[in-house]
Amino acid sequence: MSPVETKRKKILFISSSGGHWIEILRLRAAFVDCDAHYISTDKSYNESLSSGQFYSVRDASRWDKIGLVLQALRIFYLLIIIRPDVVISTGAAVGFFGLLFAKKMRIKTIWVDSLANVEKMSLSGLKVRPYADLWLTQWQHLATEKGPYFHGAVL
Repeated sequence: MSPVETKRKKILFISSSGGHWIEILRLRAAFVDCDAHYISTDKSYNESLSSGQFYSVRDASRWDKIGLVLQALRIFYLLIIIRPDVVISTGAAVGFFGLLFAKKMRIKTIWVDSLANVEKMSLSGLKVRPYADLWLTQWQHLATEKGPYFHGAVL
C-alpha cells in the first residue's frame, strides 16, 4: 500500500430483526466508502444485501438465558474473526453483546437506540451506555447533556 492509499474502515453493523434491521440498512448509506459486515438474527436478511459480508446469530431474549449465552459466544467469536474498526448497533440484545465485547477489544462503538423507543430509552440502550463511545437517541426529548445525544432520526 502506498503512502497515499488508506485502508478502508471495516464497519460491523449489528442488530436484531424487524425495525432494528431496517434502521441499520438506513444507516449504511453514511458508510459507503467502508468495508461493511453485518450480523443479525434472521438468516434471510443476507438476501437483502447487495454487498458486504453477512453473519447470522440465534435470536434470544432475556427470558432465554441459555440462548443469550449461545448468542453472546457467537458474537464474541465473530468479532475476533471480523476485527472491525467500528461496531454500530440499533439493538437489541445482539447489539448489546456486540458493543460490550467490542469495547473490551478496544473497538470503537456506536449505539443508535431504536426509533420505537419514543418515551424512554430501551433496556438494551440503557445497559449498553458504559460500552458506547457514541450513545444516540432518535428522539430529541430523550437527549441529555451527558447522553444519550440526539443528531436526528434514521427513519
